Amino acid sequence: MNKKTLVFGVSLKPNRYSNYAIQRLVAKHIETVAFGWNSGEVLGIPINTELIPHDNIHTVTLYLNPERQKEYYNYIISLNPKRVIFNPGTENLEFYKILKSKNIPFEASCTLVLLSTNQY
Repeated sequence: MNKKTLVFGVSLKPNRYSNYAIQRLVAKHIETVAFGWNSGEVLGIPINTELIPHDNIHTVTLYLNPERQKEYYNYIISLNPKRVIFNPGTENLEFYKILKSKNIPFEASCTLVLLSTNQY
């Protein structure tokens, strides 16, 4: 099963966890799309700087602090993902409640750990 993933809050800096996440998703042959503030690409994955509608998003993995997430709640919900992963530092009780009310599963976890332990 393909778990098409939106990496949300991508940095072009190769030493950032969001960048590592794209690298690992690509290595695992998981279809990947990305959103960030600076256009560019990571391993051939273009980083969109505009909120583009996507179909069949399985996972949204967040790399944004809770305060910065607020303006994107509606967009993320509109994707109707199968799950949202809150990576370390992105945990957000307010957004958890909203996702729960929309029946969108979420977890506070680490995408890199999930990928490296084959639990993704």
